[in-house]
Amino acid sequence: MMTEKEEEFYKRTSIYTNYGPYKAYFKSLPDDLEELTKLINAQYIHRVVLQKSYLEHTDISGKYPWYQYRLHDDILLTAPAMTAELFRLDERGFVHGREDKHRIIVTCRYASVLLASILKAKGYMARVRSGFAPYVTGKEPYHDHWIVQYYEKEQGKWINVDTDVLDGFFPEYKNTNIPNEAFIFAADAWLDVRSGRKKVEEFLHGNMPVDLAMLARTVFFDFHALMNDEISYLFFPTYIDQDKEFYNLTPDDLKEIDDLALLLKNPDENFDEIRYDFREDKKLRAVNTPLMSDKDHLE
Repeated sequence: MMTEKEEEFYKRTSIYTNYGPYKAYFKSLPDDLEELTKLINAQYIHRVVLQKSYLEHTDISGKYPWYQYRLHDDILLTAPAMTAELFRLDERGFVHGREDKHRIIVTCRYASVLLASILKAKGYMARVRSGFAPYVTGKEPYHDHWIVQYYEKEQGKWINVDTDVLDGFFPEYKNTNIPNEAFIFAADAWLDVRSGRKKVEEFLHGNMPVDLAMLARTVFFDFHALMNDEISYLFFPTYIDQDKEFYNLTPDDLKEIDDLALLLKNPDENFDEIRYDFREDKKLRAVNTPLMSDKDHLE
């Protein structure tokens, strides 16, 4: 069962999921999760879908202007930022039938942040998770992916929701209730590769093959997300933001990542320990971004 401390924590927003002035608007959006995920999905075009449209000459390529941003991930990091841009493009807000030229171009992390923010505005305990989704392609290699979990009190468990991939994509289950075994959480991927149960070549980050360094970083994505800090996929731990740094890690350093991953396998049971590490361990907590480097963390 969820403790009062955890319940309060996961109802709280982050710098990314903070709904700000949109709380009342978010609460007015559909309560039905299937309807809500379809509505969110109608507000954006996935970066990969836009890229494919130009390569395959689909309808989107002729409707999305060449001079608009090809990806808003660099710009619209937060839920209110995405929402403000959607209102700027179409003053009706979240609507079905939004013109392609009035949609934002984001990836699954951003769609998940938006959904989590809306759920929190509605009073849910919600959190974003990072890992890999075999159901995206149905075969190896598995694509990195972000989803949302909300806590269902009556069932006493977290329910996985994917607003980026809707019903019909996978006939065996609903996008609003994805079983845990259908999603490979980052910690499981890392530990399976480290133990030899899986090969690192079984995973992709974006469209690029994953090496062990990138796989380690996905563990930190999930670590931060579980602590209400849904960092961008371009934010890396300071001590392994460069591949050469990762491949110079000692066995003790690698075991430290193993130990973190073991905690993340059972985040509710290990909530206090994970939260302590997040608050107190600068090595695990501090990240570099495209504009922030090691020198910014000097004390």
